[in-house]
Amino acid sequence: MRVIAGKARRINLITPKGLEVRPTTDRTKETLFNIINVDVYDSRFLDMFSGSGAIGIEALSRGAGSAAFVEKSIDSLKCIKDNLEKTKLSDMAKIYKIDVIHALNKFYTNNEKFDIIFMDPPYDKGWESKVISLIEQNDLLDRDGMIICESSIGTTFDFIDDTKYEISKEKLFRTNKFTFIKYGHKVD
Repeated sequence: MRVIAGKARRINLITPKGLEVRPTTDRTKETLFNIINVDVYDSRFLDMFSGSGAIGIEALSRGAGSAAFVEKSIDSLKCIKDNLEKTKLSDMAKIYKIDVIHALNKFYTNNEKFDIIFMDPPYDKGWESKVISLIEQNDLLDRDGMIICESSIGTTFDFIDDTKYEISKEKLFRTNKFTFIKYGHKVD
């Protein structure tokens, strides 16, 4: 796995060992960034369930203004730190060594907002609904921002109808998909 484009282009990244982490493949990551490329520059990027940090690092390499990484696994945290040092992007990053729910509440307390929120939770565990609901409740997404969720192909987002958000796009792969969520017509 490597950084695909930008100032850290071609630098190989370290990934955590074991079956707990499913690194996003280079090809899938490249597809994602081809879709969001114009939105990344100077953005405040949040990478939740970060794993190796590859998505947030790719965003920084492509010009994001800052990136926050949320991860609770000790092995993954070490990979994120090592990958940020290896790519020389540490000064633009903040690592949160807590679970996602606590991190989202901390962002609310600190009055932080993000332009792009990326999440890659464990598949088929219902995290999507919990996390997106808390993002909405805590008003963490900038009005022109987007939430991107990587999930299993069978994950449904029916709960979005009960939020201020709407699905703007889905990109399907063989076993997983990216769902792009933005503020919808119900915004005050």
